[in-house]
Amino acid sequence: MITLKSEREIEGMRKSGALLADTLNEIKKIIKPGISSWEIEELADKYITEHGGIPSEKGFEGYKYATCVCVNDEVAHGTPRKGLILKNGDIVKVDMTVNLDGYESDSCSSFAVGEVDEKTQKLMDVTKKALYLGIDQAVVGNRIGDIGHAIQQYVEVENGMGDVRDLIGHGIQPTMHEEPNVPHYGKAGHGLRLKPGMTVTIEPMVNLGTWEIDTKVDEDGWEYFVSADGTNSAQYEHTIAITNDGPKILTSRDQNFDAKYL
Repeated sequence: MITLKSEREIEGMRKSGALLADTLNEIKKIIKPGISSWEIEELADKYITEHGGIPSEKGFEGYKYATCVCVNDEVAHGTPRKGLILKNGDIVKVDMTVNLDGYESDSCSSFAVGEVDEKTQKLMDVTKKALYLGIDQAVVGNRIGDIGHAIQQYVEVENGMGDVRDLIGHGIQPTMHEEPNVPHYGKAGHGLRLKPGMTVTIEPMVNLGTWEIDTKVDEDGWEYFVSADGTNSAQYEHTIAITNDGPKILTSRDQNFDAKYL
């Protein structure tokens, strides 16, 4: 079932999203060679709780952490690890959800560790632009397929990178995963029609090589995903609201950059 949110509910999600965005901005400050992915987890967990929020990934389907932290070819669902030390040239993705006063938000950002090579920087740039091309299509009257088509066209046709198919965006609120599904590939003009009050995540995952992914299992039995050919992967994600005034980003980290969506 898809629930259409009131202005009050969207405002609650925006406040939750602001806390999540602030947390990612705090994380950005500590990203450098030599830190462990566990330090990212500790910062996020502490910052969210000290500001009245709940890291809602904790306890979801048995998950133990406030963040998912993925490095290089890890695509999604990687766990923070004390022994995983970031090194110069790595790309690290931090994905998390926040519940503030009953309102959910979900966002992910990719961070360069030190100085990355040109291919990795281009991967990050393409993935971020793909997110915003998808958001551009999230307008009343368009269809879900319009979002995915715009992302896939830019990632695969224009840039020759791999647009991950197996992991997709989704509706959000009152829980972190709701209907509808939001694939990052598809046919323009196909799929569910977008209506005002829908709140969804758009979160393209892009690999330098193939779009295909493999599943691995960590020492705690938790499944995570890597690119099938071992190439680097990037991800950016926002929670957005579909409104009569256009898509509204609820997890903005840069109000100047996101100005037309606020």
